[in-house]
Amino acid sequence: MAVRTESVESMEQLAVVWRAMALDRDPEADVRDLPGIAVRWADCRFAFWNCVTLTEPDAGPALVERRLAEAADLMRAKKHPGFLWLFEDLLSDEARAGVRAAAEKAGLAFAFPGTGMAGDLLPLPEPGHPDLTFARVTTDEQLTAYADLNSRAYGFPLEDGRDGLVGSTLWKDGVHAYLGLRDGVPVTCAATVEADGRLFVVLVATDPDWERRGYGEAVTRKALYEGARATGLTRATLHATEAGAPVYPRIGFRPNSPIHFYGLKA
Repeated sequence: MAVRTESVESMEQLAVVWRAMALDRDPEADVRDLPGIAVRWADCRFAFWNCVTLTEPDAGPALVERRLAEAADLMRAKKHPGFLWLFEDLLSDEARAGVRAAAEKAGLAFAFPGTGMAGDLLPLPEPGHPDLTFARVTTDEQLTAYADLNSRAYGFPLEDGRDGLVGSTLWKDGVHAYLGLRDGVPVTCAATVEADGRLFVVLVATDPDWERRGYGEAVTRKALYEGARATGLTRATLHATEAGAPVYPRIGFRPNSPIHFYGLKA
């Protein structure tokens, strides 16, 4: 039951944070809450800001099949591609067993896996790394560097990441976004944002040329430390990619629901 409760929390955190991110990118973004589906779609070139997710706990096979078809139709109506985020532990056991086939039937293709995580882990000690200095993102130049690190880490064209972030007021003020700099050059980044009584970790990335040096963990700790210091919050949540998943338990996060990311079939 505890795992299922945290899985609901993980899905709801996505809905809260992505609403803010989509509306920050475009005040006319599609942020509807439909029966069983949350739409958080900025319809920009940065695919992570174009999101739909299923929201009903313990959904059975027939309901999941219907919702997947509805989600795919919503995605087809948009100009820019994005992802369906599917929290596996919200599904009934029977629905979970058949979800890949149901997604294929709806016209969705599996893109990559992720993991929801959470923990009562704050405050953290002030972090550091012998190679890095940290800088909070407060200018468009720094936000461009932040966007470019994410584009390189996730394989997006640079212009796609910039379309999602550059020019944002929220990211230069309301988000605790930090760059980790090695000899003055940004090599890693992480951010936290307040979301319904928690700190949510968002868009952690490290330049592929500088991976496996502890940089991502260090800058994530910095974003959590500063976010907790500013807000007084003690609980944090995040959605980890497969590459990042081993890092976060060292900070104090515990995995809850596996996440499946789907895009439309080509």
